[in-house]
Amino acid sequence: MLIGEVARHSGVSARMLRHYDALGLVRPTGRTTGGYREYSAEDVRRIFHVESLRSLGLSLRQIGRALQDPAFTPSALVSDLIRWTEDRLERERELLGRLRAIDAAAPAGWQDVLRVVELMQGLDSASAARRQQTVLAGPDAATVPAELLADAVLGEPDPVVAGALRWALARSGGDAMATLAAGVRAEDVAVRRRAVRAIAALPGTPAAAAALADALGDPDATVRGHAALALGRRGAHAAVPALVRMVVEGWNDVEAAEVLGTLSKDQDQDQDQDQDHDREPARADRILTALADALARPTADSATRIRLTQALLELPGATARDTLRHLAHDDDPAVALIASAFSAVLDKRAPHETRGGPGA
Repeated sequence: MLIGEVARHSGVSARMLRHYDALGLVRPTGRTTGGYREYSAEDVRRIFHVESLRSLGLSLRQIGRALQDPAFTPSALVSDLIRWTEDRLERERELLGRLRAIDAAAPAGWQDVLRVVELMQGLDSASAARRQQTVLAGPDAATVPAELLADAVLGEPDPVVAGALRWALARSGGDAMATLAAGVRAEDVAVRRRAVRAIAALPGTPAAAAALADALGDPDATVRGHAALALGRRGAHAAVPALVRMVVEGWNDVEAAEVLGTLSKDQDQDQDQDQDHDREPARADRILTALADALARPTADSATRIRLTQALLELPGATARDTLRHLAHDDDPAVALIASAFSAVLDKRAPHETRGGPGA
């Protein structure tokens, strides 16, 4: 079979076949009387072997060694190819991310493109100081792609720089929830923590609430805590169990108690305007019940019961006072002392609340 016919059947150009011949990779077994290359069926089969190995990313030199050296084993080379391919794909993904960030910025000219590239280079700096300077002294936040800032937030290990990035992301006004929501589901707990804090700093939206609600079930207490505080501040009753758990576990328990109190008081104010609230227990009562149940658990130690007792002070209404009066006779002297003192505080506060309501 002459070279032109081989090229048509194999899909390998005649020029490449001559190159294979020059390298000694695939040499035709014969020549015609006119000196033209003549390929046998075995030669054609070897061409297909070469093309198959090329499709795996092997160089022609590596292919020659693989086909000529009977002692050559593919395992080490294939492992190297896997590592090289993974590195190349990572570089390609980074390039794709950069291109998408530039496209999201809707550049009007090449100067806009260069500004975004400069921003990306600054955010990729090994220096935390330079990364922070890039965020604070960079272009107006409204012109920076939100997804670029979200990616930077999720990967930022320095807490100061991360705070600056959250600030810039909140000012950008862009939609980065898809990126941040994916961060909430990341395997790396550090990424999940950064994602939840970034979402908490953004304006409340249904997508943000859904992502924070997902984080309430996270195995990490920090992730759960930030999600619960953010949801609680936005009036979401679904955060109550996680907030009570924070008080029990002693993680940001003071802040969690304050949010529980705000949730209770907000409900009280709502009920002043809506007298038809007998269909379900008041939110304040449900929060009080959750705290009381935690207090009654046999596994609750003295420190835990003290924190729960302190949390009761944040709740409005006579029910909290009644619970504190009961705890003033608790078997634990520390709990009894704190409950007695808090009960006296609430008794002094009661006439004020009667006249003007909470916060009057």
